[in-house]
Amino acid sequence: MQRWRGLEHLPGGWGRCVVTIGVFDGVHRGHQALIGRAVAIAREKQVPCVLMTFDPHPSEVVRPGSHPAQLTSLRRRSELVEQLGVDVFCVIPFTLEVSRMPADEFVHEVLVEQLHVAAVVVGENFTFGSKALGNVELLRRLGQRFGFVTEGADLVTDDGVTYSSTYIRACIDAGDVKAAAHALGRPHRLEGIVVRGDGRGKELGFPTANLSTTRFAAVPADGVYACWFVHSDGRRLKAAVSVGTNPTFSGRERRVEAFVLDVDEDFYGQRVALDFVERLRGMEKFDSVDELLVQMHKDVEEARGLLA
Repeated sequence: MQRWRGLEHLPGGWGRCVVTIGVFDGVHRGHQALIGRAVAIAREKQVPCVLMTFDPHPSEVVRPGSHPAQLTSLRRRSELVEQLGVDVFCVIPFTLEVSRMPADEFVHEVLVEQLHVAAVVVGENFTFGSKALGNVELLRRLGQRFGFVTEGADLVTDDGVTYSSTYIRACIDAGDVKAAAHALGRPHRLEGIVVRGDGRGKELGFPTANLSTTRFAAVPADGVYACWFVHSDGRRLKAAVSVGTNPTFSGRERRVEAFVLDVDEDFYGQRVALDFVERLRGMEKFDSVDELLVQMHKDVEEARGLLA
């Protein structure tokens, strides 16, 4: 899969293509259906499938301070869409200038003149252009003029729930990582670098890898979770993960700390990921360290059983 940052270096002799457009944060089951349809049309037409996304999140540019929690990094997003058969992962740097571009101008200058689209596949609720005035109906009308077809894909629902990035963020914020995983089609992943902690876990017999996450990462609600600890070398290790401030020790800094089961290894400085499988309990303040240790042993055994 090719990865483009902007369209300035569009390959010479670029022909026609099928384009699907969106933020695609999470690449959830709804996104997967949409992307799958775009890939299928591209294969039928024997042209590349281009996925166009934006960075930073458009809401942060239009309304500074409103950046939603991020379900997937751009790197992770590119990995996931490549598995779905996308040929080009195109990231458009989103600026105020881009946000003010009229919808018809975006279609003509970007989709037609530069990408030579044969088809555009978007969600039925897709909007674009200045003041979000562009929609699927406008794409259809402009497609008739410029020679491309438009398909507005239905939203994916299950038991009355419409899968969306907003819904999944709400699940994660509530600590319901099982519901989030169902909507994503896989466990929610948190990525970061392992940094030094205060060493208290090691003193208690539970040395932890402390994850430094990115600014907008979607961190689950405070509590203890069963997770897969995914190493950059491909290993998937069982882990009990604490998210919170360590109230028993009057902590103030919110941390993500992973106790990796059955492995005696220092992961300091390494990039790792946590796949959240199930919430074991909420964060609690214990009256003594001994009570905390008893509960930690229970947490570890419960995590081990869930991940067996």
